[in-house]
Amino acid sequence: MLQYSAYGLAAAFLFLLLTSNDLLTDFSFSTSDRYSFNDAVMSTAPAVVNVYASKVYQERSHPLFQDPLFQRFFGKAPTMPKKRRDSSIGSGVIMNTAGYILTNAHVIQDANDIRVTLNDGQQVQAQLIGFDADTDLAVLNIPIENLPQIPIGNSTQLKIGDIVLAIGNPYNFGQTVTQGIVSATSRKRRGISFFDDFIQTDADINLGNSGGALVNADGELIGINTAIISSSGGSEGIGLATPINQAVDVMNQIISNGKVVRGWLGIEAQTLGADTIKSANLKTGGVLVTAIIRNGPAENAGIVPGDIMITIDGKNVSSPDQAIETITELEPGKEIKINILRGWEQQELIAIIAQRPTAQMPK
Repeated sequence: MLQYSAYGLAAAFLFLLLTSNDLLTDFSFSTSDRYSFNDAVMSTAPAVVNVYASKVYQERSHPLFQDPLFQRFFGKAPTMPKKRRDSSIGSGVIMNTAGYILTNAHVIQDANDIRVTLNDGQQVQAQLIGFDADTDLAVLNIPIENLPQIPIGNSTQLKIGDIVLAIGNPYNFGQTVTQGIVSATSRKRRGISFFDDFIQTDADINLGNSGGALVNADGELIGINTAIISSSGGSEGIGLATPINQAVDVMNQIISNGKVVRGWLGIEAQTLGADTIKSANLKTGGVLVTAIIRNGPAENAGIVPGDIMITIDGKNVSSPDQAIETITELEPGKEIKINILRGWEQQELIAIIAQRPTAQMPK
């Protein structure tokens, strides 16, 4: 028995000796097997640019200098006006070979000099085509040929947990790539922009990343990095990006019209409580009108605060966001029907949609 065991061990040893090279080959790791997002970065990073905006203005003298008592003791202050320059940094994305660049409106706000630095180091003067304060987006143009064009994805196909990369110029450090996941979609955060429907990500986004690219693992642009939620001013893992489908629509309207045209009704509304919906037997819900703009389309149609709007132009509305989306998609000048509940009586009113007033960037 021991003799057979010895033969078996010897045979096993000989087999291992003869096949050791093959085993080493099978279990070795080559550099080509590494997991990397390099392909996604290489297809998108060349189209991400640094944006430098500056504003030069006259600095006002202190009111104390104009006080007669001050001038009596210290003489008149110099009358030579002083110039001051304020600068901001951000990022942008080259959207096509015609040189149109998407960035954030707050990056170029009030600037009278905008410069763009390309991925290859070339710096060029940029022209502001227009901006939309309601979505915090702006469109620039640069007169350069043979520009890289970023592949554009579909932000409606994003799922929570998808891997994303943020590309931009944080703290003017130079082009930087950070990686994370989609933390949430359709995130609402009033106060950043009016039409907020953000992609939330934990990819590091810092000062200077604004206007940069959020891309998926396939190397497609799916968002424009817009803001962070932070108590310290730095990245805390809550970044917000404007979905690219919305951003492209805004860009196309700015290029065609110089602005974004949206429908407007002139109301403020809030969500109905569950008890109200049940007692009023509103199977599809509705929104409560809390205020109206004087001489606006809603007032002219006969809508008053306290009315419950059930449908707008034939579409059911069950939340203020849904009502706003429905109204803004309507063409100014269009006559529409609005079904309301006033008291316990349903009524049908006729309204003529107006153009939404142009919003101004917050100071």
